[in-house]
Amino acid sequence: MAFLEMRGIVKRYPGVLANDRVDLSAERGEIHAVMGENGAGKSTLMGILYGLVQPDEGGIAIDGAVRRFRSPIDAIAAGLGMVHQAFKLFDSLTVWENVVYRDEPRRGPFIDRAAARRRVAELARRYDLPVDPDARVGDLPVGVKQRIEILKALYRDARILILDEPTAVLTPRERDGLFVVMRSLAADGRTILFVTHKIHEVMAVTDRITVLRDGRVAARLVTAETDAQAIIRAMTGRNVSLKVDRTPAVPGRPLLQVDGLTLDAPGRPAVDGVSFAVRAGEIVGIAGVAGNGQTELVEIVAGLRAADAGTVRVDGRDVTTAGVAGRRVAGIAYVPEDRAHTGTALRASATDTLSMGFHRRAPLSRHGVLDRGAMRRRARDLIARFGVKIPGEATAVGTLSGGNLQKVVVARELDHEAAVLIAEQPTRGVDVGAIEFIHGQLVAERDKGRAVLLVSAELTEILALSDRVLVMYEGRVIAEVPGAEATETSLGLLMAGVVEEAA
Repeated sequence: MAFLEMRGIVKRYPGVLANDRVDLSAERGEIHAVMGENGAGKSTLMGILYGLVQPDEGGIAIDGAVRRFRSPIDAIAAGLGMVHQAFKLFDSLTVWENVVYRDEPRRGPFIDRAAARRRVAELARRYDLPVDPDARVGDLPVGVKQRIEILKALYRDARILILDEPTAVLTPRERDGLFVVMRSLAADGRTILFVTHKIHEVMAVTDRITVLRDGRVAARLVTAETDAQAIIRAMTGRNVSLKVDRTPAVPGRPLLQVDGLTLDAPGRPAVDGVSFAVRAGEIVGIAGVAGNGQTELVEIVAGLRAADAGTVRVDGRDVTTAGVAGRRVAGIAYVPEDRAHTGTALRASATDTLSMGFHRRAPLSRHGVLDRGAMRRRARDLIARFGVKIPGEATAVGTLSGGNLQKVVVARELDHEAAVLIAEQPTRGVDVGAIEFIHGQLVAERDKGRAVLLVSAELTEILALSDRVLVMYEGRVIAEVPGAEATETSLGLLMAGVVEEAA
């Protein structure tokens, strides 16, 4: 009997069978990948294991003992830990306060602060997770925050650790460091469930793979005995090319011009005198670790926040004082990083969501009155073209998986005939088949003569698509690299602020 067993797991939602008699097993000391396309049932299955979701059928056994978790508190007590893609930390508290929260060592009625610091420091040394126990979490980079999340689980002696898309915000160096930690934890007898879309990472660090498709187990693979294409075929049912085919760019006139943009913030500017241009027929990538000003820069360009200094021009037109609607009229389409709160209205239907920004003009509006039939036809067309898994166009988009919600936003914005396309993390959380499609669409938009500004934490994406790469560090553009000359190593060093070694 395996150390962890999930047998016959079934979970139904209205119109969706999320998990259809899923079996998953993992041994003690194993790194086990859980893979699948968006909507395949990965998140539901992990939610059931961690007590976030209640199954309709099936059971869980750990070390031979049958378990049923009514909440994450039950799961944690049984030896499970989960590191979520969106970290669950208190920025205003210190590292040690976050790690021991709700399980503080005590001396009588008081928290034993010295013991807490000591235990956190000991764990950090044991598992090579260097942190300063007294540092304020809000001041730390994302790579260190992830270490804190792992330490939280280890502090509670998690024997099974679920890592949900753990490399999404890491530099290559931080990613490689995480892999070292994962191998160390496995060598210590802990079981790791690695939920990811990244094939090359699975091949690099895992022992076995369970692939889900349409809520069922499509394949169980031994990593050392398989390859990337076999995994992709199991996920999608077809062959998918991992290479982006594109011809050299033929840039035209500048369609987006940014000059001296500055956004003040406590300590140092969030955006510090940034200037660049994106020309017709090229993709300019912005690389950088999350928290170095990319998000604020894009929000200024899109009109979501005002700069303290600097100007923005679209095809020669000054839009610095224009709002979001004015900039869309001027020629900006925008795929935002936050698909749930910025890119969509979660209670709205797919029909309404896919019409947003187009609803004031033909064919969706006639003489100021919405044409609901035209809106539904457009929604059905985009759902089909982008492979959105959804019961129908009347379904609220808030019920969709994160990846399918991303497809809705990307579909709407790529269909917007604008001179400038800002694509911020366009493939975050989407499956390999959708990545192939979205990448092809971005190149097609470039070849139509649009100016594409690509912001991505994925260096493979930046390298595959960008004609030029700008690297941001601490609010400034510290380097511009021709796409043909950029490498993961050189960009990774620049993202970490190491300019000399990258040169």
